[in-house]
Amino acid sequence: MHGKEILHKMKLKAGLFSSGADTGKGKSKMSKHITHGFHCMKGKSNHDMEDYVVSEFKKKDDSELGLFAIFDGHLGHDVAKYLQVHLFDNILKEHDFWTEMEDAIRRAYHSTDAEILDKARLLGRGGSTAVTAILINGQKLVVANVGDSRAVICKNGVAEQLSVDHEPSKEKRMIESRGGFVSNLPGDVPRVDGQLAVARAFGDKSLKLHLSSEPDVTAVPIGDDVEFIILASDGIWKVNVKPRSSGHYQKHKGCSISSKALDRGSSF
Repeated sequence: MHGKEILHKMKLKAGLFSSGADTGKGKSKMSKHITHGFHCMKGKSNHDMEDYVVSEFKKKDDSELGLFAIFDGHLGHDVAKYLQVHLFDNILKEHDFWTEMEDAIRRAYHSTDAEILDKARLLGRGGSTAVTAILINGQKLVVANVGDSRAVICKNGVAEQLSVDHEPSKEKRMIESRGGFVSNLPGDVPRVDGQLAVARAFGDKSLKLHLSSEPDVTAVPIGDDVEFIILASDGIWKVNVKPRSSGHYQKHKGCSISSKALDRGSSF
């Protein structure tokens, strides 16, 4: 299945033309062929919708920035909503945003998490994953994430995951070094202190000693071979796929999961 077919199938399956979801779209003023959109719809889970998005272009210092993000809240939506309002502002305020962008993003993730923890009485005990993408003049993309929301880029029909899944089982040593533990009960996913299914997140003050808000950051050039980029929360990706090799996993997992998740009735 090629990139355009996957994207079309995702749109149809998610009901992008229905009125029962929060949707939006726009396009770049600098690069007319670059368009963007978002779609938020509650899935089949029994809890409230806790996802927030950013999807916009803005001017900064004679450059055009595309700002895109998914914030997937848990134990409430307030932390995710706070990130929607403040995270990109904090990133863009970093003094070396243009010269050391990846470091600036890392610092802004940490400072924003500190703000959230300071406001825990107001924002509650919950937290949020995050995946952010900054497109600079349509030519360079910088992706950062904490948690299990993903960014996938599709080039010539081949998908590659740009983000990193921060699973407790993969970061057990780090969690234990902070004094925590990773549960692994039958029929359940690994969890930090038996509670949270991701090893990195914003907020979660009661678990913060054992969690990290350090993002993984990746920068890639954007050329004519790029068909689209998808940011999505974990619901669209949680499908059991057994790749043939680690290389196959990195280059093809996005396409496999996109198509198979839609075949099995997942939504995003």
